[in-house]
Amino acid sequence: QLQFVESGGALVQPGGSLRLSCLASGFTLDYRAIGWFRRAPGKEREGVSCISRDGGSTVYAASVKGRFTISRDNAKKTVYLQMNSLKPEDTAVYYCVADGHGTGCPRGAADDYWGQGTQVTVSL
Repeated sequence: QLQFVESGGALVQPGGSLRLSCLASGFTLDYRAIGWFRRAPGKEREGVSCISRDGGSTVYAASVKGRFTISRDNAKKTVYLQMNSLKPEDTAVYYCVADGHGTGCPRGAADDYWGQGTQVTVSL
């Protein structure tokens, strides 16, 4: 069974940094692109970033481009999200996601594979 465990969320001040980790199990990480999504209270879930199977290609939402960096270590079965220059609007639960029907970037659909999420709060 494909599973993710996210960690690294915390309370941080505006302008601060965090690194989220996503440990995968139940499948070979190398075979799949992996995405990060987030959901803030009262808002729709938002795709934040995605990284290709070999890490050679990445995409970012406009709201985080230049501040967030996605990376992966397939040997450690882990995907990371480095978040710098955090803003209050980055406050959300962050999820690691794999597509439920293929190996490309996930769509964020209900039938994708989701982790349990990790809370990021940006506040004074």
